[in-house]
Amino acid sequence: MSDVILKVESVSKQYRLGLVSSGTLSHDLKRWWYKIRRKEDPFLQVGEANDRSTVGNSDYVWALRDINFELKRGEVLGIIGKNGAGKSTLLKILSRVTSPSTGVIKTKGRIASLLEVGTGFHPEMTGLENIYLNGAILGMTKKEIKFKEDEIIDFSGCRRYINTPVKRYSSGMRVRLAFAVAAHLEPDILVVDEVLAVGDAEFQKKAIGKMQDISREDGRTVLFVSHNMGAIMNLCTRALVLEHGNIVFEGDEKEAVNFYIMAKKDKEQIDLKHRNDRIGNGQFLISYITLMDSNHNPISEVLSGKDLIIRVEIDKKEDIDYSKLIVSIAFQDSNENTVLLFSSDELKSDFTNLNNSNSFFLKIPKLPLRGSFYSLRLVTTYKTTRVEDFIDTIDNAFKVSVIENDFLNTGKKLRRLNQVFLEGEFMA
Repeated sequence: MSDVILKVESVSKQYRLGLVSSGTLSHDLKRWWYKIRRKEDPFLQVGEANDRSTVGNSDYVWALRDINFELKRGEVLGIIGKNGAGKSTLLKILSRVTSPSTGVIKTKGRIASLLEVGTGFHPEMTGLENIYLNGAILGMTKKEIKFKEDEIIDFSGCRRYINTPVKRYSSGMRVRLAFAVAAHLEPDILVVDEVLAVGDAEFQKKAIGKMQDISREDGRTVLFVSHNMGAIMNLCTRALVLEHGNIVFEGDEKEAVNFYIMAKKDKEQIDLKHRNDRIGNGQFLISYITLMDSNHNPISEVLSGKDLIIRVEIDKKEDIDYSKLIVSIAFQDSNENTVLLFSSDELKSDFTNLNNSNSFFLKIPKLPLRGSFYSLRLVTTYKTTRVEDFIDTIDNAFKVSVIENDFLNTGKKLRRLNQVFLEGEFMA
């Protein structure tokens, strides 16, 4: 374990829903009795996975279950997963904010944590006073903090307000100052939760650059939780994917991101055969829609700026002249405003191969949508002017989840676009 700075062995965390402690005197007494007899907590043998979307049968849930990994000095470990997967719980255990129900954590050196905006800050104290307070919490001496004071203030960009009480700071200013303190006080392990999302694009780029310097130049270790897949791929050397409190993937950061966005089998296809809120003459019906990556693997989410393939299957009812077919696929925001539109007549696409096939594809290179949820509107028609020429039209046919990604590597996220035509290709 000479080069290993952090080792997590069989760490689990159990919570009781709804109430503090066990919730009943009998449970508390039973736990106390087992504890003094040096026996395992009896309630650790019950409980369910932490799936917030379902109703369970137990009052106990496992926020984390049997987590094992180790980190070497200088590594940057990304931790990704959906909300409620257990990411923040894991970081709180590593930061000693809370203790694990089972398992042990072995560390070498000092850990600095940035788990929430302004963690450890006192709102009535000035920014400068909070630098010294937070530094002391992290285990630094007054002399060490004094030596770094100017560097911390300059990095935070809050010099003008440094003698103003923190309660008057915006959330962005607080996270700037908090990150500046944590990053400059030379921890052996820096733990960063999804707090950089509060800062602006300039500060996010600056903070990511600082974390890269910490790991590459100073040889320090970073644990980084983020929903920004671009930051995970650019910053991390390795990544974990958590799901319902379990590690479901550990390995290369790019493979971890791909694993994260891959669909589960029950989400790969959307069945539209039985939708009755459609418009058209019914010569064929749009039956299935599948999202795929550039390698034709089904996905449930797509990274902003990455290639996307939309596969559409149709159920033919009558023979038609597919050489005259026009297909339009629109991406709409939550207000049903069209933000992207791909139309086969504008792209000069040919659907004659549909005479011998039941599906066609739309290939979109570098999807230019920022992270958000979008709905697809599908229109198939002979002409675009008369409703009676519509073959099949479905609104809200598919919900597309686009994950934030700084694919231009500029430190800025994509703004929502109002274009009605972009490069793409329909293929039958």
